[in-house]
Amino acid sequence: MDINFELYKVFYYVSKSLSFSEAAAELFITQSAVSQSIKLLEEKLKCKLFFRNTKRVKHTREGEILYRHIEQAFNFIKSGERILEESNSLAQGEIRIGASDTICKYYLMPFIKSFNIAYPNIKIHLTNRTSPKCIELLRKGSVDLGVINIPEKLNYGNIIVKNTKKVRDVFIANRNFKELKGRKVSLKELEKYPLIVLEKNSTTREFFDSLMAKYEVSIKPEIELGSVDILMEMAKIGLGIAFVPEECVRAGLTKDDVFIIDIKEEIPDRYLGFIVHANIPLTVAASKFIELLEGKR
Repeated sequence: MDINFELYKVFYYVSKSLSFSEAAAELFITQSAVSQSIKLLEEKLKCKLFFRNTKRVKHTREGEILYRHIEQAFNFIKSGERILEESNSLAQGEIRIGASDTICKYYLMPFIKSFNIAYPNIKIHLTNRTSPKCIELLRKGSVDLGVINIPEKLNYGNIIVKNTKKVRDVFIANRNFKELKGRKVSLKELEKYPLIVLEKNSTTREFFDSLMAKYEVSIKPEIELGSVDILMEMAKIGLGIAFVPEECVRAGLTKDDVFIIDIKEEIPDRYLGFIVHANIPLTVAASKFIELLEGKR
């Protein structure tokens, strides 16, 4: 099928804003030209791509499928342009990193600081998302690398994974639960206590649910949140027992705030690391940042 690339370009900009007028402004063409291009593309593809009954257009099912592929293609093109622009120089350029708020705060900041000192003219763009969302961003080419909690099963092909740090998870509580302090506590015993955990669709929550299933423990969390810091603060004021990475506890709380519950069962270590796309060459800046993560500099 021979379709002019410019038609896909117009489709991309309309899809990005879901607005014919905004796409026209970005492309420096008339709204009529945008409309005609979309109509021609639909004719060539023999399907409707947008519903047009409102000011904000909406994808049809076919339009959504096409956009997922076109968005990925445009991101790949932009990555290629950036690599050529930067060439072998670190005097300019940018690096796009996907990572969660927690990983940024408790792990990435020293690396970002060191990189900024070494290469002050390189712009660092951080996109804060959960680890599963960062994997999706990488798959689409929206970030150069993701720094994530490595899931037990990584479902996407064409992704290179490198573990860089062990993560140990712990249960913490304040003095409201002093009967749990100073002795071995089984996971089964925690069924009768209020548990505070991260919300679903995060790698840490998937690990927690898998751990409970492994030991046949049935826990319905009292509170589910999207922030480890807030989990720890809630444990600190006694709202429940929180399941969090030990390093976050040691960095964010004191021994007088909470204590770590000594669990009878083995809680296996997890890993934090970075992911890159196997089919997208790294920019010089991204390669240098990875060298920092790997301790090569």
